[in-house]
Amino acid sequence: MVRKHKLIFAINSLNGGGAERVISNLSNYLYNRGFGVTIVCLNEAKPAYYLEKGIKIVSLIHDKRKEHFLYRLWYGAVTFSKLLYLLVREKPSCVISFMTSANLWIGLTCNILNIPYLVSERVTPDYTVNQFNYFLRWLSAAMYSKSKAIVVPSKGMVDGFKKNKSFSRLSNFEVINNPVSHFNSACLERVYPHKFILSVGRLDHQKGFDLLIQAFAELELSDVDLLISGEGGERENLENQIKELNLNDRVKLIGYQKNLQDYYRQAELFVLSSRNEGYPNVLVEAMSLGCACIATDCEFGPSDIIENEKNGLLIKANSINYLSQAIKRTMSDPVLKIKMSVNAQLINQTNSLENTFAKWEKLILNNI
Repeated sequence: MVRKHKLIFAINSLNGGGAERVISNLSNYLYNRGFGVTIVCLNEAKPAYYLEKGIKIVSLIHDKRKEHFLYRLWYGAVTFSKLLYLLVREKPSCVISFMTSANLWIGLTCNILNIPYLVSERVTPDYTVNQFNYFLRWLSAAMYSKSKAIVVPSKGMVDGFKKNKSFSRLSNFEVINNPVSHFNSACLERVYPHKFILSVGRLDHQKGFDLLIQAFAELELSDVDLLISGEGGERENLENQIKELNLNDRVKLIGYQKNLQDYYRQAELFVLSSRNEGYPNVLVEAMSLGCACIATDCEFGPSDIIENEKNGLLIKANSINYLSQAIKRTMSDPVLKIKMSVNAQLINQTNSLENTFAKWEKLILNNI
């Protein structure tokens, strides 16, 4: 197939995560639509999700990043020079970057080479650009303002950016919600021997798993366990919390699972306990597979997805008490649970992969 347009996607890595899943699925979609696609990872690339064989993957740096000042200078110089060389060699029609650090590198290099680029933020700006010092805020705003579009997955994120003076005058925001992921067919075999409540995400303070574990402990449910799927820097702290609460037999950190569809389908309930989000993929995934869901009304995304009491429960964020009450209510009310499960599956229409990625394709073609 002759590929008329060459695209480069840029992201920190391709390890498991919401942004990584979106960029993988979007790359597959555009590749199958006739685009040439290369994915550039700032760090070592080990794809967690399926990618079409014709998609190129490039890792700029394989060493694990260290905190030493001289190493950081070296890391920056090598990243910049390698990225410049790659863009000159590949001559892409457009570059699309995900997450703040990749956005800044792409902004700097594409402006030098006069290549059209799009940036995408996936997490509330209060945990990214709004925490930067004056120089980095200025630099971010300058790079984002020159992009063809700043793509965010939820409406609330636009307001989150604009409350920062550096971004208040930017008018190139585009809201494109995350799509429903396509999973393999569910397995009939049980993935876990007992009934379970499920939560999924990176093991990070942002995800609020410590709150969920405490809420689960206070419920003292005798016939259901809690499974948390994901990996991250908070694993040790969460393991210690589980041990201190004497929940080793009831709360399991099951790591990254490739067959999440089986867990979603077999779970009694899915809980999103996040302190903040951008637009939670895992919530969309769980709903698409008919799992009754509870989510915190954090910034941003859950309120764009859940209509409270209809297709899920939306509760106050950062509250152990609200989490435990919502879990108890759902587990003891089968009518409510079935109602939420049935209505949740309507997200397969509103957030279909085809509709969502068609918006991305149109945006890219309009800016080439």
